[in-house]
Amino acid sequence: MAKYQPKNFEEKWKKKWGEKKLYQFKWDEKKKKFYVLVELPYTSGDLHIGHWFAFVTPDVLARYKRMQGLNVFFPLGFDAFGLPAENAAIKKGVHPQDWTMKNVNTMKKQFHQMGSMINNWDNLVITCLPEYYHFNQWIFLKMWEKGLIYRGKALSNWCPSCQTVLANENVVDGRCWRCDSLVLQKEVPQWFIKITQYASRLLWPEKPQVDWPLSVKVGQNNWIGESKGVNVNFKLDNGVDFWVFTTRLDTIFGATFLVISPEKIDLRLHVKEEKKEEVEKYLNEVMKKSEQERKENKEKTGVFTGLHGINPLTGEKIPLYVADYVLGSYGTGKIMGVPAHDQRDFDFARRFNLPMKKVIVPSSKNNDLKEDKLFTDYGILINSQEFDGLTSFEAIKKILQKLKKMKVGEEAVVYHLRDWSISRQRYWGTPIPIIHCPKCGIVPVEEKDLPVVLPYEVDFTPKGKPPLATNKKWLAVDCPKCNGRAQRDAETLDTFFDSSWYWYRYVSPHYNKGPFDKKMVEKLTPVDVYFGGA
Repeated sequence: MAKYQPKNFEEKWKKKWGEKKLYQFKWDEKKKKFYVLVELPYTSGDLHIGHWFAFVTPDVLARYKRMQGLNVFFPLGFDAFGLPAENAAIKKGVHPQDWTMKNVNTMKKQFHQMGSMINNWDNLVITCLPEYYHFNQWIFLKMWEKGLIYRGKALSNWCPSCQTVLANENVVDGRCWRCDSLVLQKEVPQWFIKITQYASRLLWPEKPQVDWPLSVKVGQNNWIGESKGVNVNFKLDNGVDFWVFTTRLDTIFGATFLVISPEKIDLRLHVKEEKKEEVEKYLNEVMKKSEQERKENKEKTGVFTGLHGINPLTGEKIPLYVADYVLGSYGTGKIMGVPAHDQRDFDFARRFNLPMKKVIVPSSKNNDLKEDKLFTDYGILINSQEFDGLTSFEAIKKILQKLKKMKVGEEAVVYHLRDWSISRQRYWGTPIPIIHCPKCGIVPVEEKDLPVVLPYEVDFTPKGKPPLATNKKWLAVDCPKCNGRAQRDAETLDTFFDSSWYWYRYVSPHYNKGPFDKKMVEKLTPVDVYFGGA
């Protein structure tokens, strides 16, 4: 039997497929559509076996559906912006645009060599081209108009040597990948999308309409992290309100201390003058830790602020600490410490010799728990004034009613999910369509002036400012409102902004009146099958 020699005939048939435009998509009203979507690949260089492992299954499915007589839409594009390309520019001395487009051409040739059904490139999308990121900017402006994008501050990885913000991928064992300096946590102005406004809608219901694996649904719900609880005001002895969030209002009579997160902006309102130096020293140490390090169960640290809060139900004064085991991103960033009924509070109280007060027991017949014994479950209340003898669930309702009457408590729902920081102090990304005017403040670029094109001439080396700020000619612009001299925003959009809507662009990649042709989108979407990570 003759040896199988695919190279002897592959090119011949691939050429014929191309001449006949075998895989060219044409809309046919008579056929049922079938949209096969594959997660668009990053332009990392040559394709490898992992790429084809990811693409062979959708390729087989697309061919199978085509053989069944369906009108199969099977496009592909390239996720072309992002950090790796910029890092290549620094390491290899090449421009990210040149490096990226070279990789695009290489990958297209390799897809052809593999004989993929994707070989028709009529619907090609490349996210680093102005005709695509024009509409990234358009979407940004529309969201800005609706109040869904705002300018705020958030802690970021900061390299004091390179004087720049680092992505998580560029922090190795707590140090900068470039210079090995210890990375700090620094509050940096950024652009955010109000994704938390949609948190409740993003939660998977018990019986969803879409059939997804249970692990995905549980993982997403855990990441969103809905917590229902109560905000309670433990007013400080300096007269400042101190609202804590708790999911265990039944334990309020067991609170023996208060804690504020180190990153809370209003922290300095909660520190006595003679304690400020000690607190500042502690904050400097905390800023060297990542959030993950702070979450780990290591020895608890903290500093007494010199102030006390007043329990609204008992009138008792309890000390206020700054401690890194409390995260500013959760709830109010302030908690009541109940060491008899919470493990982390228990560990902190042991570390600082703070008292424990037992207020929950397993049952009314079993209240002989030792004072230093931890009990974290729901149970029966003791040492809780008129609420003694109630179950935890009964007590939560009645205590809340009392706090509401006193105007020191309110129901609250909080989420682990945070607003999405979409700005990066990097070069290779979509320029943010915002102008900063000394007179008018933040001014959006007018739609007629889109796209704001990414300049080719920039300095990539770290200077303590975004690379785009090194192109003074590009940076300078007239304010659309007052015509005075102003500056463009020098940051770029996160690459995930690019890949959050590309499947709509595939449908009409050359459409220039908007991000997509609505009529074609209505015909071809929703996507029938998606292949990608979850």
